[in-house]
Amino acid sequence: QVQLVESGGGLVQPGGSLRLSCAASRTTFSSIYSMDWYRQAPGKQLELVGGIVPSGTINVAESLKGRFTISRDNAKNTLHLQMDSLKPEDTAVYYCHLIDPIGQEYWGQGTQVTVSS
Repeated sequence: QVQLVESGGGLVQPGGSLRLSCAASRTTFSSIYSMDWYRQAPGKQLELVGGIVPSGTINVAESLKGRFTISRDNAKNTLHLQMDSLKPEDTAVYYCHLIDPIGQEYWGQGTQVTVSS
């Protein structure tokens, strides 16, 4: 069974940066359908941040482009989320999500990101 482990969350001041990582075990990027980042702020719905689509292209939500960057490390089966110029409204639990070729979905445990002075 695929396992996803996120890391890199924490407390950061407005304007700061954080890099989240999601390591996938028992699978490889060549064996997945898609892999992406979601976030959920307090009292709000789950929001797609971006990720790898079936074509292999990496997309980021339009509202986050310019501040958030997603990259992949094929050798380590890891998806990274680089977040720059962070704002208080970026405060959320960030989740890694994967869909395998047969449509099975997997979620990481989530990592808290708090942007506050």
